[in-house]
Amino acid sequence: MFFLHVESIRLINFRNYYNLFVDLNNKTNIFIGKNAQGKTNLLEAIYICATGRSFRTNKDREIINFNKNEAYIGAQMNIDRFERFVEIKMEREKTKRIRINKNELKNYKELSSGLNVVIFSPDNLKLVKDGPGERRNFLDMEISQIKPVYNYNISRYNKVLFQRNNLLRTKKFQKNINSLLEIFDIQLSKIGTDIILERKYYIDELSKIANNVHNKITLSNEDLELKYISNIEILDNKQEMEKKYFEKLTKNVYNDMESNSTQFGPHRDDILMTINNKDVKTFGSQGQQRTVVLSIKLSEVELIKRHRGMYPVLLLDDVFSELDEERRKYLIKSFREMQTIITVTDAIDLKEMNNIEKSVFYVENGRLK
Repeated sequence: MFFLHVESIRLINFRNYYNLFVDLNNKTNIFIGKNAQGKTNLLEAIYICATGRSFRTNKDREIINFNKNEAYIGAQMNIDRFERFVEIKMEREKTKRIRINKNELKNYKELSSGLNVVIFSPDNLKLVKDGPGERRNFLDMEISQIKPVYNYNISRYNKVLFQRNNLLRTKKFQKNINSLLEIFDIQLSKIGTDIILERKYYIDELSKIANNVHNKITLSNEDLELKYISNIEILDNKQEMEKKYFEKLTKNVYNDMESNSTQFGPHRDDILMTINNKDVKTFGSQGQQRTVVLSIKLSEVELIKRHRGMYPVLLLDDVFSELDEERRKYLIKSFREMQTIITVTDAIDLKEMNNIEKSVFYVENGRLK
Protein backbone atom coordinates (compact mmCIF):
# COMPACT_ATOMS: atom_id res chain seq x y z
CA MET A 1 0.00 0.00 0.00
CA PHE A 2 1.18 3.51 -0.84
CA PHE A 3 1.68 6.07 1.93
CA LEU A 4 0.87 9.75 2.08
CA HIS A 5 1.89 12.32 4.68
CA VAL A 6 2.76 15.98 5.21
CA GLU A 7 6.40 16.27 6.29
CA SER A 8 6.43 19.91 7.31
CA ILE A 9 4.50 23.13 7.03
CA ARG A 10 5.45 26.81 7.13
CA LEU A 11 2.94 29.60 7.82
CA ILE A 12 3.63 33.30 7.43
CA ASN A 13 0.97 35.83 8.49
CA PHE A 14 -1.60 33.05 8.34
CA ARG A 15 -4.36 33.99 10.79
CA ASN A 16 -2.58 34.32 14.19
CA TYR A 17 0.71 32.75 13.01
CA TYR A 18 3.29 35.34 12.06
CA ASN A 19 6.08 32.91 11.24
CA LEU A 20 5.78 29.22 12.01
CA PHE A 21 7.69 26.16 10.83
CA VAL A 22 6.88 22.70 12.15
CA ASP A 23 8.09 19.19 11.26
CA LEU A 24 5.27 16.68 11.52
CA ASN A 25 5.33 13.08 12.63
CA ASN A 26 4.26 10.78 9.80
CA LYS A 27 1.92 8.99 12.24
CA THR A 28 0.10 11.03 14.90
CA ASN A 29 0.46 14.72 15.77
CA ILE A 30 -1.40 16.21 18.72
CA PHE A 31 -1.80 19.96 19.22
CA ILE A 32 -2.95 20.92 22.71
CA GLY A 33 -4.17 24.37 23.69
CA LYS A 34 -7.06 26.43 24.95
CA ASN A 35 -9.67 27.78 22.55
CA ALA A 36 -8.70 30.58 20.13
CA GLN A 37 -4.95 29.85 20.34
CA GLY A 38 -4.54 28.73 16.72
CA LYS A 39 -4.94 24.93 16.76
CA THR A 40 -7.64 24.80 14.08
CA ASN A 41 -5.64 27.23 11.92
CA LEU A 42 -3.02 24.52 11.38
CA LEU A 43 -5.64 22.07 10.16
CA GLU A 44 -7.10 24.76 7.92
CA ALA A 45 -3.71 25.38 6.28
CA ILE A 46 -3.26 21.68 5.50
CA TYR A 47 -6.82 21.47 4.16
CA ILE A 48 -6.16 24.41 1.82
CA CYS A 49 -3.06 22.64 0.45
CA ALA A 50 -5.28 19.68 -0.45
CA THR A 51 -8.33 21.43 -1.87
CA GLY A 52 -7.31 25.03 -2.59
CA ARG A 53 -10.10 26.23 -0.30
CA SER A 54 -10.73 26.72 3.39
CA PHE A 55 -13.35 24.68 5.26
CA ARG A 56 -14.10 27.75 7.42
CA THR A 57 -14.56 30.65 4.99
CA ASN A 58 -15.01 31.47 1.31
CA LYS A 59 -13.05 34.73 1.69
CA ASP A 60 -9.27 34.46 1.47
CA ARG A 61 -8.81 37.89 3.04
CA GLU A 62 -10.20 36.51 6.33
CA ILE A 63 -7.26 34.09 6.46
CA ILE A 64 -4.62 36.83 6.29
CA ASN A 65 -3.39 38.17 9.63
CA PHE A 66 -5.28 41.37 10.57
CA ASN A 67 -2.08 43.43 10.63
CA LYS A 68 -0.68 42.18 7.30
CA ASN A 69 -1.56 42.37 3.62
CA GLU A 70 -0.50 38.92 2.52
CA ALA A 71 -0.14 35.37 3.86
CA TYR A 72 1.83 32.30 2.84
CA ILE A 73 1.51 28.53 3.27
CA GLY A 74 4.31 26.16 2.29
CA ALA A 75 3.83 22.42 2.76
CA GLN A 76 6.35 19.67 2.03
CA MET A 77 4.61 16.38 1.27
CA ASN A 78 5.67 12.82 0.69
CA ILE A 79 3.31 10.97 -1.64
CA ASP A 80 4.38 7.35 -2.05
CA ARG A 81 8.04 8.38 -1.61
CA PHE A 82 7.75 11.25 -4.13
CA GLU A 83 8.41 14.71 -2.70
CA ARG A 84 5.98 17.50 -3.53
CA PHE A 85 6.14 21.11 -2.35
CA VAL A 86 2.94 23.16 -2.37
CA GLU A 87 3.01 26.93 -1.88
CA ILE A 88 -0.01 29.19 -1.55
CA LYS A 89 0.18 32.98 -1.42
CA MET A 90 -2.85 35.10 -0.52
CA GLU A 91 -3.10 38.87 -0.87
CA ARG A 92 -5.92 41.22 0.03
CA GLU A 93 -8.19 41.99 -2.94
CA LYS A 94 -6.19 39.58 -5.18
CA THR A 95 -6.71 36.00 -6.31
CA LYS A 96 -4.61 33.47 -4.43
CA ARG A 97 -1.55 32.08 -6.21
CA ILE A 98 -0.63 28.40 -5.99
CA ARG A 99 2.63 26.71 -6.97
CA ILE A 100 3.50 23.02 -7.00
CA ASN A 101 7.24 22.28 -7.12
CA LYS A 102 7.75 25.95 -8.19
CA ASN A 103 5.29 25.68 -11.13
CA GLU A 104 2.45 28.18 -10.84
CA LEU A 105 -1.15 27.14 -11.54
CA LYS A 106 -3.69 29.26 -13.40
CA ASN A 107 -6.18 29.03 -10.53
CA TYR A 108 -7.02 26.92 -7.47
CA LYS A 109 -9.36 24.69 -9.51
CA GLU A 110 -6.28 23.26 -11.23
CA LEU A 111 -4.85 22.18 -7.89
CA SER A 112 -3.98 18.50 -7.87
CA SER A 113 -1.42 18.37 -5.09
CA GLY A 114 -1.85 14.65 -4.52
CA LEU A 115 -2.79 15.40 -0.92
CA ASN A 116 -6.13 13.95 0.18
CA VAL A 117 -7.61 14.92 3.53
CA VAL A 118 -10.65 14.09 5.62
CA ILE A 119 -11.62 16.55 8.32
CA PHE A 120 -13.78 15.68 11.30
CA SER A 121 -14.93 18.48 13.59
CA PRO A 122 -17.96 19.34 15.79
CA ASP A 123 -19.16 21.55 12.91
CA ASN A 124 -19.74 18.39 10.89
CA LEU A 125 -23.02 17.94 12.74
CA LYS A 126 -24.32 20.52 10.25
CA LEU A 127 -24.14 17.70 7.73
CA VAL A 128 -27.13 16.14 9.52
CA LYS A 129 -28.83 19.16 11.08
CA ASP A 130 -28.61 21.89 8.42
CA GLY A 131 -30.27 22.26 5.03
CA PRO A 132 -29.56 20.49 1.70
CA GLY A 133 -26.88 23.05 0.73
CA GLU A 134 -24.59 21.74 3.48
CA ARG A 135 -24.91 18.18 2.17
CA ARG A 136 -24.38 19.22 -1.45
CA ASN A 137 -21.20 21.08 -0.46
CA PHE A 138 -20.02 17.97 1.35
CA LEU A 139 -20.61 15.88 -1.79
CA ASP A 140 -18.86 18.35 -4.07
CA MET A 141 -15.76 18.62 -1.88
CA GLU A 142 -15.38 14.89 -1.32
CA ILE A 143 -16.00 13.75 -4.90
CA SER A 144 -13.59 16.42 -6.20
CA GLN A 145 -10.79 14.88 -4.11
CA ILE A 146 -11.28 11.53 -5.82
CA LYS A 147 -12.15 12.84 -9.30
CA PRO A 148 -10.78 16.32 -10.08
CA VAL A 149 -12.84 16.48 -13.32
CA TYR A 150 -15.97 16.57 -11.13
CA ASN A 151 -14.90 19.96 -9.76
CA TYR A 152 -14.59 21.21 -13.35
CA ASN A 153 -18.14 20.01 -14.10
CA ILE A 154 -19.53 21.74 -11.01
CA SER A 155 -17.85 24.98 -12.07
CA ARG A 156 -19.31 24.70 -15.59
CA TYR A 157 -22.75 23.84 -14.29
CA ASN A 158 -22.85 26.79 -11.88
CA LYS A 159 -21.78 29.16 -14.64
CA VAL A 160 -24.53 27.99 -17.02
CA LEU A 161 -27.10 27.98 -14.20
CA PHE A 162 -26.17 31.59 -13.32
CA GLN A 163 -26.63 32.64 -16.97
CA ARG A 164 -29.98 30.86 -17.27
CA ASN A 165 -31.30 32.43 -14.06
CA ASN A 166 -30.20 35.86 -15.26
CA LEU A 167 -32.13 35.32 -18.47
CA LEU A 168 -35.24 34.27 -16.53
CA ARG A 169 -35.10 37.60 -14.67
CA THR A 170 -34.67 39.65 -17.87
CA LYS A 171 -38.18 40.57 -19.01
CA LYS A 172 -37.13 42.19 -22.31
CA PHE A 173 -36.30 38.77 -23.81
CA GLN A 174 -39.67 37.18 -22.95
CA LYS A 175 -40.82 36.86 -26.58
CA ASN A 176 -37.79 34.80 -27.55
CA ILE A 177 -37.13 33.25 -24.16
CA ASN A 178 -37.86 29.64 -25.16
CA SER A 179 -35.30 29.63 -27.97
CA LEU A 180 -32.75 31.47 -25.82
CA LEU A 181 -33.25 29.14 -22.87
CA GLU A 182 -32.86 26.06 -25.06
CA ILE A 183 -29.14 26.79 -25.41
CA PHE A 184 -28.73 26.70 -21.64
CA ASP A 185 -31.11 23.77 -21.15
CA ILE A 186 -29.07 21.56 -23.45
CA GLN A 187 -25.91 22.35 -21.50
CA LEU A 188 -27.56 21.99 -18.08
CA SER A 189 -29.11 18.63 -18.92
CA LYS A 190 -25.78 17.21 -20.15
CA ILE A 191 -23.54 18.53 -17.37
CA GLY A 192 -26.23 18.08 -14.71
CA THR A 193 -26.72 14.42 -15.65
CA ASP A 194 -22.98 13.79 -15.22
CA ILE A 195 -23.06 15.44 -11.79
CA ILE A 196 -26.15 13.55 -10.60
CA LEU A 197 -24.81 10.16 -11.71
CA GLU A 198 -21.44 10.84 -10.10
CA ARG A 199 -23.10 11.86 -6.83
CA LYS A 200 -25.43 8.83 -6.90
CA TYR A 201 -22.51 6.46 -7.45
CA TYR A 202 -20.52 8.09 -4.63
CA ILE A 203 -23.40 7.98 -2.13
CA ASP A 204 -24.26 4.36 -2.96
CA GLU A 205 -20.63 3.38 -2.37
CA LEU A 206 -20.31 5.51 0.78
CA SER A 207 -23.56 4.14 2.20
CA LYS A 208 -22.35 0.53 2.10
CA ILE A 209 -19.12 1.35 3.91
CA ALA A 210 -20.85 3.68 6.40
CA ASN A 211 -23.38 1.02 7.34
CA ASN A 212 -20.60 -1.47 8.10
CA VAL A 213 -18.82 1.11 10.27
CA HIS A 214 -22.05 2.12 11.98
CA ASN A 215 -22.92 -1.51 12.72
CA LYS A 216 -19.59 -1.97 14.49
CA ILE A 217 -19.92 1.22 16.53
CA THR A 218 -23.50 0.43 17.60
CA LEU A 219 -22.88 -3.31 18.13
CA SER A 220 -25.23 -4.16 15.21
CA ASN A 221 -28.17 -2.37 16.83
CA GLU A 222 -28.53 0.24 14.08
CA ASP A 223 -28.54 0.16 10.29
CA LEU A 224 -27.46 3.39 8.60
CA GLU A 225 -28.49 4.18 5.04
CA LEU A 226 -27.54 7.16 2.88
CA LYS A 227 -29.70 7.84 -0.14
CA TYR A 228 -29.22 10.43 -2.88
CA ILE A 229 -32.45 12.36 -3.51
CA SER A 230 -32.79 14.09 -6.88
CA ASN A 231 -35.68 15.90 -8.55
CA ILE A 232 -34.40 14.54 -11.87
CA GLU A 233 -35.29 10.93 -12.65
CA ILE A 234 -32.14 8.79 -12.45
CA LEU A 235 -31.95 6.24 -15.26
CA ASP A 236 -29.45 3.56 -16.27
CA ASN A 237 -29.43 4.94 -19.82
CA LYS A 238 -27.51 8.23 -19.66
CA GLN A 239 -28.78 9.57 -23.00
CA GLU A 240 -32.39 8.86 -22.03
CA MET A 241 -31.82 10.59 -18.68
CA GLU A 242 -30.41 13.69 -20.42
CA LYS A 243 -33.44 13.75 -22.71
CA LYS A 244 -35.96 13.56 -19.84
CA TYR A 245 -33.96 16.16 -17.88
CA PHE A 246 -34.09 18.52 -20.89
CA GLU A 247 -37.86 17.95 -21.30
CA LYS A 248 -38.42 18.73 -17.63
CA LEU A 249 -36.59 22.04 -17.95
CA THR A 250 -38.55 23.08 -21.05
CA LYS A 251 -41.92 22.09 -19.59
CA ASN A 252 -41.27 24.05 -16.41
CA VAL A 253 -40.06 27.24 -18.08
CA TYR A 254 -43.05 29.39 -17.07
CA ASN A 255 -42.83 28.32 -13.44
CA ASP A 256 -39.12 29.13 -13.58
CA MET A 257 -39.94 32.58 -14.98
CA GLU A 258 -42.43 33.09 -12.17
CA SER A 259 -39.84 32.24 -9.51
CA ASN A 260 -36.89 33.83 -11.41
CA SER A 261 -34.90 30.64 -10.80
CA THR A 262 -34.28 27.16 -12.19
CA GLN A 263 -36.25 24.74 -10.04
CA PHE A 264 -34.85 21.43 -11.31
CA GLY A 265 -31.32 20.10 -11.29
CA PRO A 266 -28.52 18.93 -8.97
CA HIS A 267 -28.41 22.35 -7.29
CA ARG A 268 -31.68 21.35 -5.56
CA ASP A 269 -30.74 17.78 -4.59
CA ASP A 270 -30.17 16.31 -1.12
CA ILE A 271 -29.02 13.26 0.86
CA LEU A 272 -31.47 11.33 3.04
CA MET A 273 -29.85 9.73 6.11
CA THR A 274 -31.81 7.07 7.98
CA ILE A 275 -31.21 4.83 10.99
CA ASN A 276 -33.43 1.75 10.97
CA ASN A 277 -35.50 3.47 8.23
CA LYS A 278 -36.10 6.64 10.30
CA ASP A 279 -34.86 10.07 9.19
CA VAL A 280 -31.85 10.94 11.37
CA LYS A 281 -32.38 14.69 11.00
CA THR A 282 -35.96 14.51 12.33
CA PHE A 283 -35.94 11.52 14.67
CA GLY A 284 -32.28 10.94 15.59
CA SER A 285 -30.97 11.82 19.05
CA GLN A 286 -27.90 14.04 19.45
CA GLY A 287 -25.82 10.93 20.16
CA GLN A 288 -27.13 9.15 17.07
CA GLN A 289 -26.44 12.18 14.90
CA ARG A 290 -22.83 12.32 16.17
CA THR A 291 -22.41 8.61 15.47
CA VAL A 292 -23.75 9.05 11.93
CA VAL A 293 -21.19 11.79 11.27
CA LEU A 294 -18.39 9.64 12.73
CA SER A 295 -19.46 6.71 10.52
CA ILE A 296 -19.53 8.94 7.43
CA LYS A 297 -16.11 10.46 8.14
CA LEU A 298 -14.44 7.08 8.68
CA SER A 299 -16.14 5.84 5.51
CA GLU A 300 -14.71 8.78 3.57
CA VAL A 301 -11.26 7.62 4.68
CA GLU A 302 -11.89 4.09 3.36
CA LEU A 303 -13.40 5.37 0.12
CA ILE A 304 -10.39 7.58 -0.64
CA LYS A 305 -8.08 4.64 0.10
CA ARG A 306 -10.13 2.46 -2.27
CA HIS A 307 -9.93 4.97 -5.13
CA ARG A 308 -6.44 6.41 -4.56
CA GLY A 309 -4.64 3.34 -3.17
CA MET A 310 -3.52 5.21 -0.04
CA TYR A 311 -5.05 6.60 3.11
CA PRO A 312 -5.71 10.36 3.30
CA VAL A 313 -4.38 12.58 6.06
CA LEU A 314 -6.99 12.62 8.81
CA LEU A 315 -7.66 15.96 10.52
CA LEU A 316 -9.48 15.74 13.86
CA ASP A 317 -10.50 19.12 15.22
CA ASP A 318 -11.47 18.93 18.91
CA VAL A 319 -13.74 15.93 18.41
CA PHE A 320 -12.71 13.81 21.39
CA SER A 321 -14.66 15.97 23.83
CA GLU A 322 -17.77 15.35 21.71
CA LEU A 323 -17.55 11.52 21.79
CA ASP A 324 -18.10 9.02 24.59
CA GLU A 325 -15.38 6.57 25.64
CA GLU A 326 -16.41 3.74 23.29
CA ARG A 327 -16.55 5.98 20.24
CA ARG A 328 -13.19 7.56 21.14
CA LYS A 329 -11.61 4.12 21.35
CA TYR A 330 -13.08 3.15 17.99
CA LEU A 331 -11.81 6.35 16.39
CA ILE A 332 -8.28 5.93 17.83
CA LYS A 333 -8.14 2.34 16.60
CA SER A 334 -9.15 3.54 13.12
CA PHE A 335 -6.32 6.03 12.51
CA ARG A 336 -3.29 3.88 13.30
CA GLU A 337 -2.50 3.31 9.61
CA MET A 338 -2.49 6.93 8.45
CA GLN A 339 -1.06 10.32 9.35
CA THR A 340 -3.44 11.99 11.78
CA ILE A 341 -3.36 15.57 13.03
CA ILE A 342 -5.41 16.12 16.17
CA THR A 343 -6.37 19.20 18.17
CA VAL A 344 -7.48 18.91 21.80
CA THR A 345 -8.13 21.42 24.55
CA ASP A 346 -7.05 19.19 27.43
CA ALA A 347 -4.12 16.81 27.94
CA ILE A 348 -6.54 14.38 29.63
CA ASP A 349 -7.59 13.33 26.14
CA LEU A 350 -4.08 11.88 25.64
CA LYS A 351 -4.53 9.01 28.10
CA GLU A 352 -6.24 6.84 25.50
CA MET A 353 -3.35 7.39 23.08
CA ASN A 354 -0.48 6.30 25.33
CA ASN A 355 0.60 3.44 23.05
CA ILE A 356 0.51 5.39 19.78
CA GLU A 357 3.60 6.79 18.03
CA LYS A 358 3.09 10.53 18.23
CA SER A 359 4.47 14.04 18.50
CA VAL A 360 2.82 16.43 20.95
CA PHE A 361 2.81 20.22 20.59
CA TYR A 362 1.43 22.87 22.91
CA VAL A 363 -0.17 25.88 21.22
CA GLU A 364 -0.41 29.28 22.85
CA ASN A 365 -1.31 32.48 20.99
CA GLY A 366 0.08 31.36 17.63
CA ARG A 367 3.25 29.80 19.05
CA LEU A 368 4.25 26.16 19.45
CA LYS A 369 6.28 24.53 22.18
